[in-house]
Amino acid sequence: MSSSKRALVGAAIAVTALLLSACGSGSAGSKSDTLRVAANATDRAAMDAVVAAFKQENAGVEVNVTYADTDQLQSTLRTQLSSGTGPDVFTVWPGNGNPGALLVLQPAGYLADLSDRPFAVNIPGGARAVTQIDHKTYIVPANYSGIGFIYTQKALDEIGGQEPKTWDELIALCGKARAGGKVLLALGNQTPWVTQLVTYALVATTNYADNPQFAQDMAEGKKKFADSGWKTALEKYLDLDKAKCFSDQPLGTSYETSLKDVAQGKAVGVVQVASSLAAVRTEAGEGADLRMAALPADNDATKTRMPGAVSAAYGVNAKSGNRELAMKFADFLGSEKGQNLYNEKGGTLPAIPNLGFKVDPALQALDQHLRNGTTVPFMDQLWPNPKVQQEHFTQVQKLFSGSTTVDEVLAALDKAYAAK
Repeated sequence: MSSSKRALVGAAIAVTALLLSACGSGSAGSKSDTLRVAANATDRAAMDAVVAAFKQENAGVEVNVTYADTDQLQSTLRTQLSSGTGPDVFTVWPGNGNPGALLVLQPAGYLADLSDRPFAVNIPGGARAVTQIDHKTYIVPANYSGIGFIYTQKALDEIGGQEPKTWDELIALCGKARAGGKVLLALGNQTPWVTQLVTYALVATTNYADNPQFAQDMAEGKKKFADSGWKTALEKYLDLDKAKCFSDQPLGTSYETSLKDVAQGKAVGVVQVASSLAAVRTEAGEGADLRMAALPADNDATKTRMPGAVSAAYGVNAKSGNRELAMKFADFLGSEKGQNLYNEKGGTLPAIPNLGFKVDPALQALDQHLRNGTTVPFMDQLWPNPKVQQEHFTQVQKLFSGSTTVDEVLAALDKAYAAK
């Protein structure tokens, strides 16, 4: 880790303390006119817009939102819920694959049943596998997001480049960026959850383009990470690093710094989730011409796939003392107005589509891949346990420190996948 490790740890402790303090300010059984919400820091702009509108429609109601980075939010949420100090409404990741996911929290009794809420019948069929358990709805899907190459057109023009459509074009563009005094891709691998994104962006093409049923094959024991296109993706991840495509010190660069590097023109772009568009805009200014594209991983552009899935979602605490108000907020978030506000400010697409939403020009590529059927679900949403994702974080950091090999990473992932 970099010399800033102590500062990062201090910040993490401070954020965790803030979360515990804010969410522990009342008991689960105590009713008040203040709704307590815990949300991911990447969704701040989106949630702030929804909260402002909700308060405007509900005079006298206060909404206290605590934001935390993904790692802190996942690590503290279950503790809060089990101790009865959890928020009324909180981020829940669709499907499975991490400690804050639907299939982890619902069996423990932490999530209220939302099946009878007005929005539930409007959830698209393709999203129900990651929002329901036994045909019952437990979360409000808030946005449809993607993972790809987010960049500013200004920076791309400054290096005399064009959006890459093939792997060779991507590698060549890395050289153009360096020659122009920039890096092509800011990479914040100091922040654990960021480590997964480049792998996902590449493996969508290297593995799932040829075998879209790979997740099912793994579940049935027919495939493993070690004998799949995951190996190619991880090798290409390292190839990008060797080609000087990334920040000079990825393990010393945080998520926040990577976005600032793009906003300030030090980097052409970053591989990130679509919701990060809002954060880059905030740093760069509203006039920034932002674009998003699939990250190519093959020289046959027709094979390129883009990770796309319901990303942000929210659950209601089953033991909330403010259940009526929490349900009202969930209904608003699931309404056309709530969905559109969330995604207009968040730079994403509504998880519950409607004709009134105007797609952000920066999201045209994601929207087109969605329409063309060339998106691939976020890989961790279909994994059987949270250990695989956590192992992936650790192993990518080890790869970048030079302390492991691709084959060892794959073996570790297969072991985590098989763990009970």
